Amino acid sequence: MAIEAPGKRYGKRLAHSKVFGHPHGAKSVNADLNVTPLVDMFVILVLFLIANFSATGEILSMSKDIELPEAANTDELQIAPVVQVSKDQVIVSGTSVGRVEDLTREDYLNIPALEEKLRDMKKQFEDLHNAANDSGAFKGDVNIQADKKVQFRIIKRVMFSCAAAGYGNIAFATMSASQAGEKKPETAMRD
Repeated sequence: MAIEAPGKRYGKRLAHSKVFGHPHGAKSVNADLNVTPLVDMFVILVLFLIANFSATGEILSMSKDIELPEAANTDELQIAPVVQVSKDQVIVSGTSVGRVEDLTREDYLNIPALEEKLRDMKKQFEDLHNAANDSGAFKGDVNIQADKKVQFRIIKRVMFSCAAAGYGNIAFATMSASQAGEKKPETAMRD
């Protein structure tokens, strides 16, 4: 048996512990990491995210105040400014431009605040494309997302204001009803 320096001696059970034991009983702090499975996992994760990523993005943000009508003959919506017409108000790009209650009392055909907002958006579009030396012409597309219970004269005024501001290519957002009766995501009917 080897000669040991005098000092505290712990029992056999604690002799190999990390706290009370001798340094020769301690495990190595360095650990090897196998990188191959880690790389495989990240490749699978990246492929999963690429497969599930929608490059088109959301064209319309669904509002709980707006119940879209159903339509049988539809086309896919194009990315364009969205005019939302709920039972209470008219909204363009998140900015309220008028209350429906006020618009029903007025007799003239246009909505001045809506026209002004759309003209500003058209000017921004043209300035951006001119600054970038882009030859992309302004198409005049606009998507109208209207509640199915809104009066037609309000929709007519919104359409007139869009056309007066230079947005003549009007699309209406609808819900597409399939033959089985299930609803599909928003689609549009072109004017």
